[in-house]
Amino acid sequence: MKLVEQAFIDLFPEKNLENYELILKYNNKFKPYNANVKYRNNKIQFSLSKKWKTISREIQAGLMQSLLIKIFKEKKNTTNIDLYNIFMKNIHIAVPKTKTDPMLESSFTRVNEKYFYGLIEKPNLVFGNNSLRKLGSYEYGSDTISISRIFQDKEDLLDYIMYHEVLHKKHKFKNKNGRNYHHTTKFRTDEKKFENSKEMEKGINRLIRNKKLFFMFC
Repeated sequence: MKLVEQAFIDLFPEKNLENYELILKYNNKFKPYNANVKYRNNKIQFSLSKKWKTISREIQAGLMQSLLIKIFKEKKNTTNIDLYNIFMKNIHIAVPKTKTDPMLESSFTRVNEKYFYGLIEKPNLVFGNNSLRKLGSYEYGSDTISISRIFQDKEDLLDYIMYHEVLHKKHKFKNKNGRNYHHTTKFRTDEKKFENSKEMEKGINRLIRNKKLFFMFC
């Protein structure tokens, strides 16, 4: 039996497999270990990064099951999903650290030493575009922290965004009923430990307002 069909049956034994068309494709358009699923007219198409081809069938099945849970809006869990989550929480160990930026590296070092006793392994560090919406992100599959360029000349705010993303690297995520939660109670508690965190939030809001006005009139 095909991997995608087995994953479906193991997750939904009560559903009739014959009612669905299941497609699995690997491509190199995605960043490492990314994936998505499209569902329309009982056609389910999984698109996985080519990096997944070398990973065990059990873990790949867990990935597909986690995507199926989202499109069917179910609350379920399987051994395969557990294996997938364990894999994603630990893949950073094997990911090459080849991307960095001097400004981001300095920020990471300041944050790591002040708040994490220097214990967090340095991830890949890159600037994104001048986004006013996506201020920062941490990507598990590539172990990469990306931060908007609007913070390039704002060291204090840059460190605050960096701290937030390092917390994601530290805490990873919590899984319950097949759903992942990234901003847990523990995460929110640690987030408030940043010095003058409330002032940092106000500073970010001011910066975004000013940038919006600048882009409107430039």
